[in-house]
Amino acid sequence: MATAVALAATGLTLAPVAGASTLPYQDPALPVAQRVADLLSRMSLDEKIGQMTQAERAKVSPADVTAYRLGSILSGGGSAPAPNTAAGWADMYDTFQRGALATPLGIPMIYGSDAVHGHNNVVGATIFPHNIGLGATRDPGLAERIGRATAEEVTGTGVDWTFSPCLCVARNDRWGRTYESFGEKPELATQMSSIVTGYQGTTLGGPASVLATAKHYLGDGGTTNGTDQGNTQLSEAELRAIHLPPFVEAIRKGVGSIMISYSSWNGQKLHGNRYLITDLLKNELGFTGFVVSDWNGIDQIDGAPGFTGAEVAQAINAGIDMVMAPDGWQSFITLLRGEVQAGRVPMSRIDDANRRILTKKFELGLFERPLADRSYAGTLGSAAHRELAREAVAKSQVLLKNGGALPLRTNSRIFVAGRNADNIGNQSGGWTVSWQGGSGNTTPGTTILQGIRNTVGSAGTVTYSLNGSGIDSSYDVAVAVVGETPYAEGQGDRPTGMGLDATDLNTITTLRAAGVPVVVVLVSGRPLDIAAQVPNWNSLVAAWLPGTEGQGVADVLFAVRQPTGKLPVTWMQSASQQPINDGDGKPALFPYGYGLSYGSPAPDTTAPTAPTNLRATVNGTSATLTWSPSTDEVGVREYVVHELAGTSDTVYGRTATPSLTVTGLVPGVSRQFFVVAADAAGNTSPASTTVVVQAAGVDPTPTPTQGTATCQVSYATNDWGAGFSATITVRNSGTAALSGWTLRFAFPDAGQRVTQGWSATWSQSGTAVTATNAAWNGSLPAGASVGLGFNGTYSGTNPRPASFTLNGAPCTTG
Repeated sequence: MATAVALAATGLTLAPVAGASTLPYQDPALPVAQRVADLLSRMSLDEKIGQMTQAERAKVSPADVTAYRLGSILSGGGSAPAPNTAAGWADMYDTFQRGALATPLGIPMIYGSDAVHGHNNVVGATIFPHNIGLGATRDPGLAERIGRATAEEVTGTGVDWTFSPCLCVARNDRWGRTYESFGEKPELATQMSSIVTGYQGTTLGGPASVLATAKHYLGDGGTTNGTDQGNTQLSEAELRAIHLPPFVEAIRKGVGSIMISYSSWNGQKLHGNRYLITDLLKNELGFTGFVVSDWNGIDQIDGAPGFTGAEVAQAINAGIDMVMAPDGWQSFITLLRGEVQAGRVPMSRIDDANRRILTKKFELGLFERPLADRSYAGTLGSAAHRELAREAVAKSQVLLKNGGALPLRTNSRIFVAGRNADNIGNQSGGWTVSWQGGSGNTTPGTTILQGIRNTVGSAGTVTYSLNGSGIDSSYDVAVAVVGETPYAEGQGDRPTGMGLDATDLNTITTLRAAGVPVVVVLVSGRPLDIAAQVPNWNSLVAAWLPGTEGQGVADVLFAVRQPTGKLPVTWMQSASQQPINDGDGKPALFPYGYGLSYGSPAPDTTAPTAPTNLRATVNGTSATLTWSPSTDEVGVREYVVHELAGTSDTVYGRTATPSLTVTGLVPGVSRQFFVVAADAAGNTSPASTTVVVQAAGVDPTPTPTQGTATCQVSYATNDWGAGFSATITVRNSGTAALSGWTLRFAFPDAGQRVTQGWSATWSQSGTAVTATNAAWNGSLPAGASVGLGFNGTYSGTNPRPASFTLNGAPCTTG
């Protein structure tokens, strides 16, 4: 009997069950589904509730695990045994596991930890770059290899479940968890979800297979103002388009668990949202793993501290299978038992949750191999893993500006300064040894300064001063390693300023005063507001949060490896632009995907000022745009006219003079334009204001033409404050297919405005609104439907439009 053999090695024995020496669920030769069904049939309600409960290691004992039949233990950020070593972790894990195996049915527990950039709770582990840096590599294969290395280090400590990867799509850099995101576009997080395969292997239960967790479901990167645990105010169409795709791909890759977000969607807490958890995630997407709550997440449903029966019932009925109740686990157990006994949580839901949890435990092989696999202990912080991390660090570096000081030469005199130059804690960031991270020598590794010294060796001179004091003109170059200090969720939000602080600015000023070229290496978890300072720096490198292997930063500074990283986010010109994302029409300091090589020309980052007084003179189906030129017109090479459509813009034309003619205006269709100035180095000014143009002397709602298809429109809104989202479905109910379509309607109230749209090109003139098909959905066969929508604002009331036309033909509504 496999489980009995495992127990024998621990000195424990499985409690006898009448009539069987080897029970079906204990037989590894049987299919997992059959084993799960057999085990479920033997479990009491208390045993099932225990499997659904996860407690924090510091708030529970092995005896508690036995008595309460607990199914899972976790380490919160920074929660570690003493000693904090691989052996210390494995010993702790085995002690808790023996408590689980001492229960009558001998169901092993599963242990979870936030191994989010390496096994980061353990001193001496390899700390890889945070996700934002991995996003800059654009290398899914590298992400998978990092997942594999992390899984080995995790396995060596006994832990079998990581709360990673974070597949959030960060849309506002003020958010303190921006560095946990691979980038601002869903396709980037989707590509990098390859790390799931690294953690789990091609199938669960193989060598060093660790259960992965896709988090945080859903939309946590899109909250208003980038507020952690805030409110994501989006239509369902936009939520699906931006935030869902990485989870779809993780499910395709077989991710074992999914963690729910603290945040809300249009005012409703995700932890109680049955539609998103059960209807969408489990039923529509077919997720067969189990859903886990975040730390005390269900306690936020009613907004008051302390678990209540109503919160527990809502969360479990919504589809949460395992509840992370770190210190309130006993209260959770009592409340859930009461809700089941009162009939407010059906036993079918309890059984479904257990079936999902037990399936993963069987697939992981925990029933056959319940104790720590110490054969992997030697991989913790191994040379091979550190070399992989060094490669990842180098590939994550993004060269943003180079005035010629880079690459550094080993036979030169180099002055290094800045508080992030010789500080493992600062360069590793949050979620490193402790929850918020910490400055100093928190764990073994190579600082950026050490990497520079290693590379120079005896060929040149490296001098270091924390604040830059002692530098003089005899040095060939100065390197300032500055940026952010560690933070994690909540404490990392930056609702106000996003620039360098006085300490860093003073350090750079001291270096510049010596008259030598200054290279700035920015260690940060997000773009910072540096547009005013960049013109004074010779060169700039975004190093993100590289982790323990600072040698990878030095590799790029000295061209041991060429810079290949590309921005995974849009770099703002000013914090006032937040949120700023690719395609939103806001001019960036450095656009999404930007990254120089050492063969690239050095950009001049002194941008021209914006053109002003943009105006249009309309003549039939054409219009002449004119504007007042940039105040520093001497440096301007050309003016670039952009056409704004919904959330994106395209270049309409270029001109050396402040005038351009727009042609091809269509009756009834409004179009929006803005202008930027560009200099010879390619720097662009902020955008001018927009101007709306429309063909003169035409009826904005033309008479239907013969043969135009009829249509049916449904229009629904979700209102909040002074804003709303509208979801529209248009059905071609005619007999002819459409190859291109335009939907028109008028708002009943002058205060209603479209601010952002999707799945169509949107424009508005007065109260008249026009939506024209996107490139990918212009074909609309007879009987087919297309979904589109927009976000808007209103004052007073928000009445729905009275009528719609499609290609000029009136539509029925409903």
